[in-house]
Amino acid sequence: MAVKIKLKRLGKIRSPHYRIVVADSRTRRDGRAIEEIGKYHPTYNPSVMEVDAERVAYWLRVGAQPTEPVLAILKKTGDWQKFKGEPAPAPLLQPVEKSARPSFEAIGGDDEGKGEAITQKKKADKKDEAAAASESTEA
Repeated sequence: MAVKIKLKRLGKIRSPHYRIVVADSRTRRDGRAIEEIGKYHPTYNPSVMEVDAERVAYWLRVGAQPTEPVLAILKKTGDWQKFKGEPAPAPLLQPVEKSARPSFEAIGGDDEGKGEAITQKKKADKKDEAAAASESTEA
């Protein structure tokens, strides 16, 4: 029996996420798995790759073959280099914390009212014009 380390797709139509699983090579993509050894969320920014390094090392030692997408993930996390005895890759980028937008008061905005609106409502304009026109005809 050939064992593969592959991705099992979960999620909605346009928001996929995957589990990295060990399964028989003859099972379908989302079929029964022997063991789940990680997660992969490609739609997050940056994408999330969580792998149980001990279980990956075990399955690679006993002969499980990773598929191409899983191999790319293992190379990014450094588990493949560890298994092959190569130097580790550069660390993955961590999400950058965005600073909160400064509040209106922090910028120096005043809280005083400006009075009336600059433009008046259209209905009021039409009534004023009609009243002005009727006054001019009366005079």
